Amino acid sequence: MKKLSIVISAYNEEKHLARTLQSVAWADELIVVDNQSSDKTKKIAEDFGAKVFSIPNNLMLNVNKNYGFEKAAGEWILNLDADEEVTLELAQEIKKVLVSPRYAGYWLPRKNIIFGKWIKHSLWNPDYHLRLFKKGLGKFPCQHIHEHLEIKGTTEYLKNYLIHYNYETISQFLYKMDKIYTENEVEVFTDGGNKLKWSDAIFFPVNDFLKTYFKQEGYKDGLHGLVLSLLQAFYSEIVFAKIWEKQKFVLEEPKNILPQFFVQTKKAAKDYRYWQNTVLGRESKFPPEKLFYRLRRKLGL
Repeated sequence: MKKLSIVISAYNEEKHLARTLQSVAWADELIVVDNQSSDKTKKIAEDFGAKVFSIPNNLMLNVNKNYGFEKAAGEWILNLDADEEVTLELAQEIKKVLVSPRYAGYWLPRKNIIFGKWIKHSLWNPDYHLRLFKKGLGKFPCQHIHEHLEIKGTTEYLKNYLIHYNYETISQFLYKMDKIYTENEVEVFTDGGNKLKWSDAIFFPVNDFLKTYFKQEGYKDGLHGLVLSLLQAFYSEIVFAKIWEKQKFVLEEPKNILPQFFVQTKKAAKDYRYWQNTVLGRESKFPPEKLFYRLRRKLGL
């Protein structure tokens, strides 16, 4: 088997880091880039025999991950976050792959545990991430938070899940939404030359909810799916508001906004009816009923 280095970039992760390191204790090398943590992160890493490199906590998180890749001595690198865990099944699959690797990198599916439950639908499953790669062939471009590794060469997908202990509390969701993710979304939107319209205040959250809850079948995750879809809609509304804020709260709008509001919400209601009929038809077990909802969708009822 090719020698494998585990690279983790961590900041104040004393609550999770031991679990992550324990799950990869079989690897040839453990590297932890400690982003000047104020808790016991560094000590925990050292207790597991990891090589610890302390550097400033860069707001562009992937810069520190790239730094860790450069320090790795293994022929292959597995990049992990401190709130992730490699299962025994995934460990065996990785070991098997590294006996004679055929690709430059491998995508791992993540099992997202959110608010204490495995979320099996919508954007949180299977949530593939490019994590296992040959050293020297992969790095992050460091342009925005939500980005994948760039690999020189072909890639393949592994089957077994990497467990991700994602949001544990609502406060954690709101904090990351405000301080990390929405800020990045604003940059991506503005840097891409996109134009904001006043009606996006309606359509950003509506479209995100319809996509997450209906198109991506978030409703199959019960109340968790409903709440997460609503939170995702709120996330999109905050993105709109922050872009508007960046434009000094200046945006072309109708002189009398109320009639136009009704026009736009009517369009949103039409989209809702489309997905309502789509899902009801999809979930029905009776062919005549499926046909009924398809007809309603076609007629826009």
